Amino acid sequence: MMSQAKQTRDFTPALPVLSAYDPIIALLTRERRWRSALLRQVSPTAGDVIADIGCGTGSLLVAMSAGVAPLKLIGVDPDEAILAKARTKLRAAGVSAELKRGYLRDASALLSGAGVTKIVSSLVFHQTPLAEKRAGLAAIYAALEPDGELHVADYGLQRTALMRGLFRVVQLVDGFTDTQPNADGVLPTLMLEAGFAEVAETAVVPTATGSISLYRAAKRALKVGS
Repeated sequence: MMSQAKQTRDFTPALPVLSAYDPIIALLTRERRWRSALLRQVSPTAGDVIADIGCGTGSLLVAMSAGVAPLKLIGVDPDEAILAKARTKLRAAGVSAELKRGYLRDASALLSGAGVTKIVSSLVFHQTPLAEKRAGLAAIYAALEPDGELHVADYGLQRTALMRGLFRVVQLVDGFTDTQPNADGVLPTLMLEAGFAEVAETAVVPTATGSISLYRAAKRALKVGS
């Protein structure tokens, strides 16, 4: 997970103790359920070039290499310490992936010329200011090839009093200003504003920290004469 500046830092570190990152995420977010659903939605193919924006420790990159391995995998995250952990995890799993340091808004520059067909992002957008959400989606749109796809798993619209109450835990950690737009269901609107088509919320997973939504969107190629 990554986010924009908080006081003197230019990102929010995943956790003070990196060894606790994976088990805490698994425990508090029902990670196995939403990550497996996200993987099915992404449906990697042998011809895909897939970028994971906010790749964290590389768990999804490893998962996407199983079965039909994509042509190329790219991970992007602003935290060099967590990228180092990702390199170790990828090496242990025998997975080849290119790791780059950067933010959501850097997606277009970092992925230029890579031929990216699919971009995935999980538990990133809720941590970023509204301006960064918009800049990130614009950069992701620019980075994708025509007919490319965006797949997001993140805290979305908190539909019930229970989910809104549970999401307060996340807000206390990551701040109300950055997280509230997600809780209000802003992501599909921002995706449409960035130019994406066929924007859809495909699943909602209740967790101990609020509901996590899966989204799918497409960058459609311009038709000749349009």
